[in-house]
Amino acid sequence: MADSVLRIKSKDFAKDIVFLCRRLKQNNVEGALINQLLRCGTSVGANVHEAQYAQGTKDFISKFEIALKECNESEYWFELLYETNSFTEAEFKDFQSKCIELRRMLVSSVTTLKKQ
Repeated sequence: MADSVLRIKSKDFAKDIVFLCRRLKQNNVEGALINQLLRCGTSVGANVHEAQYAQGTKDFISKFEIALKECNESEYWFELLYETNSFTEAEFKDFQSKCIELRRMLVSSVTTLKKQ
């Protein structure tokens, strides 16, 4: 899984979150919102990465399900930040589309693994 598309995209997503949070911090956005987004947004990639060393199929699925939950939570924080004028509609749509793409990949992976 070292070169999987999901692993690459989830890590890129985490990096984008880090850069976004740095910028939001410079713009004096509420620290609690930044911290929440930073935690869940980077957790997606961390759980996908950690799944590589899962102790079995159930553990692997569990890591992907956690990543899926964190992806959904990230989308909530994007919506809240957008609705409080912390970033532009274009930025919101970009991050939202990344969340949707990751969510689809994770759902597909979990569904496939549960069928095995």
